[in-house]
Amino acid sequence: MKKHRILKYILADLLCAGLALTVFALFHHVLPRPQESLGIVITNPAGRDSEGDTSGSAAEPLGQIASAGISDSSSMSAKGGRGNGSRGNGGNGMNSKGGSALTEETSEAETEAETDDTPLSEKFADKFTDEVVVTENSYSSPDISVTVTEETLGSTTYYLADIYVRDITCFRSALAGEAYGSGFRDSIADMALLNNALLAVNGDYYGNTREGVVIRNGVIYRANQTDCDVCVLYYDGTMRVMPGSSFSVEEAVEDGAWQAWTFGPALLSGSGTALTDFNSTGRIISANPRTALGYYEPGHYCLVVVDGRGESTGITLPDLSRLFEDLGCAAAYNLDGGNSSVMVWNNAVINTPSGGGRESSDALLIAEVNTHE
Repeated sequence: MKKHRILKYILADLLCAGLALTVFALFHHVLPRPQESLGIVITNPAGRDSEGDTSGSAAEPLGQIASAGISDSSSMSAKGGRGNGSRGNGGNGMNSKGGSALTEETSEAETEAETDDTPLSEKFADKFTDEVVVTENSYSSPDISVTVTEETLGSTTYYLADIYVRDITCFRSALAGEAYGSGFRDSIADMALLNNALLAVNGDYYGNTREGVVIRNGVIYRANQTDCDVCVLYYDGTMRVMPGSSFSVEEAVEDGAWQAWTFGPALLSGSGTALTDFNSTGRIISANPRTALGYYEPGHYCLVVVDGRGESTGITLPDLSRLFEDLGCAAAYNLDGGNSSVMVWNNAVINTPSGGGRESSDALLIAEVNTHE
């Protein structure tokens, strides 16, 4: 009889613990919950956009900006630091071992790109059109040129968007629910539609963690410790992928950061060659659906979404790295993947997302910011 009572107490304790964990999970990971933001608005340090318009200023953020301050991390250093958070790629955990395959050296190609002052309208004159021209797989206007193709690599299918922008503010981000915080999720298609995007892919799923750097459309929402590689896109069109410990809030403001994502890892070395060692775990390195961002030079980028876990087998990080080297990119960065990997073109999902896809906290967008006839 006494054993039965003890067993009942144990079962009751387990039930209470289970309910408590369920409530905790709902509160911290499921129910939308705004987070306090740094709320630092970064203006273009040159006082002009990538085309030389001196009237340019920071664009309005798509999300809500709370009062400045850090509520979702302790002891954040302006120079970054080593955190113990976790990330996922399609639900798989990112390591917290620190370190990166990147170095602080700047490649010759990157240096040349940064010192080339040729206006993008002249450099890519053959890419832009005076009027909007639309085909089944391409779009061009005075500010944007996008061509989307379906490609195969062995048993892998991937979608490649080749992107030119005359105005870097056409390269935008969207926050689910138009709010910064955890638990806010929306489909990439709905975020694309809401923001009149021509092209959209999933981002880094920032809302799934409290670590790392979140800069969206010129607003610093978060700059917390992280062991992950960080990708920063600047007003002048340049893009850098760096170890999280190298990120500096002061430098981001001074240099004019326009977007920043925390996921990774970096996919190319500082000289644009494929990597064989990654700041990641073996589970993530294996074949998975992928979303990744490539950088050629200021104004010229690509987005890649790889299908997997079906007829298309996905792609490993080494193979993804070699793909971006073959594309000729100077830098490339891995974003959230797995079921998250979605590409929307002309308001339609064009890839075959694993598990039917899933909602995310954020998206990368290519959208017009000017009105064209």
